[in-house]
Amino acid sequence: MRVLLDEHLPHRLRHLFATPIEVVTVGYKGWKGLKNGELLRKVSVEFDVFITMDKGFLYQQNLEKIQIGIVLLIAESNRYAHLAPLISQVNVVLRTLKKGQVVSVSIEQTATRKN
Repeated sequence: MRVLLDEHLPHRLRHLFATPIEVVTVGYKGWKGLKNGELLRKVSVEFDVFITMDKGFLYQQNLEKIQIGIVLLIAESNRYAHLAPLISQVNVVLRTLKKGQVVSVSIEQTATRKN
C-alpha cells in the first residue's frame, strides 16, 4: 500500500507506519503548493491513500470521483507530538480503508467512518 502525507504533516510520521506500508510526503514528490484538486488527481494515480488534516478536502472536492482512500487526522495542531499518537489508529484504519472512503481519526474518539 502506498500512502501520501499532506505537505503540512511532519515527515517524521513516516517511520510510525506499519510494514509494508510505503509512506511518502508531498514535499518528497515535489508537489508542494499544488491546489487540492490537482494534488488529488496526481495522488490518485500513484497512491492508495492520502492523509491530511485539511477538512476542506471533504467539502471542496468531489470525492466520489477520487479513487483513493482519505484519512483525516483531527488533532490540536500539526506538530509531531500531537499527531504521532494517532498513527497506531491510522494503521488499523488502513487495513480496511476502501477507495473513495474518508475516515477521520482523533485521540478523543475511535476512528469514525464517513461516506
